[in-house]
Amino acid sequence: MDMMFLQQTLLALLKGLPLTINLALLSLFGGGVLALLLNLLRMTRVGSVFCRFYVWLFRGTPLLIQIFMVYYGLGSLPAVRESLFWPLLRDPYWCGLLALILNDAAYTSEILRGGLRAVSQQSLEAAKVSGMSSYKIFTRITLPIAIRQALPAYSNEIISMIKATSLVSTISLMEMTGIADSIVSSTFRALEVFLSAAVIYLILTMLVSKGVSMLERRLSPYYFGARS
Repeated sequence: MDMMFLQQTLLALLKGLPLTINLALLSLFGGGVLALLLNLLRMTRVGSVFCRFYVWLFRGTPLLIQIFMVYYGLGSLPAVRESLFWPLLRDPYWCGLLALILNDAAYTSEILRGGLRAVSQQSLEAAKVSGMSSYKIFTRITLPIAIRQALPAYSNEIISMIKATSLVSTISLMEMTGIADSIVSSTFRALEVFLSAAVIYLILTMLVSKGVSMLERRLSPYYFGARS
């Protein structure tokens, strides 16, 4: 392999790293907020039906198809092109981000739902006896415990979303995979280019795994202390 070419390729790919991180962070944030709203909607009968359908739809279809549906599908509707949202929905960045958020929310809502189910009834009853309001019980008891319980599974979702950002290259966004594809098109050296991209993604996922592990130890020092 040409080491000089590898070095130049890595430097070129790193120019797309800010966009990759931007898409991953915003999609995780937006998906997390939407997932929380979905779990709140589950408390009502109509909302529960809608949430189950939403999760079934976005978990049952490929993310790539969802990106195409948002970018190409919505733009084909006259009502969308004449709406106030058209300046955003004709931009591949916002279309890609919207698709990532909608997809992430479906998976995160199920992860969070599992965490909410892990909250013991005894904890909730003790909070009620102490005179806490429903809002305080949710924000100080239910949600923190649910997040702690869901953290190991959520780390996998974070890693999945980092890798999923590569799919937005199909709608002309020049994040790392988009840049890699353009380099391959001009040099025909796919092995070196995609190997360089894979190394960067591996480093990102390794950092996320390490960061989540440290956070778990921070939130549950008694558990890790007992294991050691």
